[in-house]
Amino acid sequence: MADILEQIVARKRVELEEQKQKVSYHELEQQVDLLLSHQSCATTPHRSMKQSLAQSPYGIIAEFKRKSPSKSWIKEEGKPEIIPPSYAANGASACSILTNEHYFGGCLEFIEIARPLTPIPILRKEFIIDEYQLLEARLVGADAVLLIAADLTIDECKRLAHFSHELGLETLLETHQESEMDYLNDDIDMVGVNNRNLGTFVTQVENSFRLAEKLPANILKVSESGISNPKTVRELREVGFRGFLMGECFMKEANPGEALKQFISKI
Repeated sequence: MADILEQIVARKRVELEEQKQKVSYHELEQQVDLLLSHQSCATTPHRSMKQSLAQSPYGIIAEFKRKSPSKSWIKEEGKPEIIPPSYAANGASACSILTNEHYFGGCLEFIEIARPLTPIPILRKEFIIDEYQLLEARLVGADAVLLIAADLTIDECKRLAHFSHELGLETLLETHQESEMDYLNDDIDMVGVNNRNLGTFVTQVENSFRLAEKLPANILKVSESGISNPKTVRELREVGFRGFLMGECFMKEANPGEALKQFISKI
């Protein structure tokens, strides 16, 4: 089976170079500098995803995900001005918004649209490989970014995490196996265990339980993908997880916000 992650990252590199031809790194950097100069405490996230998850009895990171490489369209008609605010109104601790267009039906503008309507922290869910993408995330109003260990070298991860903090963005490091714990550094705010293998897209929630005891005790832990049962959330909380990233479980329903509300009521 072809490695889907390699395909996604290869395409992302091409897309990034095309975008830089439209808006150069220097131009984007100037736009962000202007934004930060007009904000007090510019290097502090306005909405802390880490704090929101730590303080919540549920910790649901509800995902705005219209499409999946493995399942094609989930909700092609899904609107960022409707679903993320509905998640916020129905108990989500944070909202993850996919910005990858080709594979996930997302775009960066979705965060820009949702931001003024969504009071909870927003995570930019993307295959981040370049500082340029962090500047983009800050400019559109994201509060946190995903850094995927499988996409990066340890040095790249460290550099991107540090730059994220300079921009006032929190970081969620996504791991899938024990060896990727080496990617943790002082600029990582949260560590996620992806239950989905990004090479094959096979999903097994057992992966979070398997890695739970391998994660540092003092870092906030997030379980990602494949969660569809409130009982699973309860069991994962018992082994130390405080965040639960869920997308398809809600997006496949007619009213994702209402589906989230019903899910939380059963935790």
